[in-house]
Amino acid sequence: MQEYYYTYYESPVGLLKIGGTESYITELSFLDNSHQLTYGVPGVSDILHQCTEQLIEFFQGRRKSFNIPIHQEGTDFQQRVWNQLMQIPFGRTISYMDLAKRLGDPKVVRAAASTNGKNKIAIIVPCHRVIGTDKSLVGYSGGMQRKKWLLQHEFRMAHGIQTLF
Repeated sequence: MQEYYYTYYESPVGLLKIGGTESYITELSFLDNSHQLTYGVPGVSDILHQCTEQLIEFFQGRRKSFNIPIHQEGTDFQQRVWNQLMQIPFGRTISYMDLAKRLGDPKVVRAAASTNGKNKIAIIVPCHRVIGTDKSLVGYSGGMQRKKWLLQHEFRMAHGIQTLF
């Protein structure tokens, strides 16, 4: 079994926990209060260091995609959903229905939305880029203010648009 490392990064959208092994990132999550901190001795693998550097570049507007290895445990369907999320370009959004159609079956819209919410690697697996069919902000486990901030940041960097929502 590989050793698990974690670190924290204070980002413009709050404190992020970055976790993983020496080979890949397994977690990038938002922390809202101190009781969510992991106690013990943190460690930083090269992958966690690279992830932190790429996040800094992302928030500075100098990075539009990430190229670090990631891994999430999940069913075949969940893997397909997360892979589709990775195909959404920086500065763009799709609806949950669009996501279901990309998966080949509009009837899986609820299952796709549920899987989107189970994503453990925020920002890198850009679940924040999925919005309602009516273009409204809906559902984000990191909180709606973060989703709005991330989308506006990406639109501003990609298109020079100041306000999306």
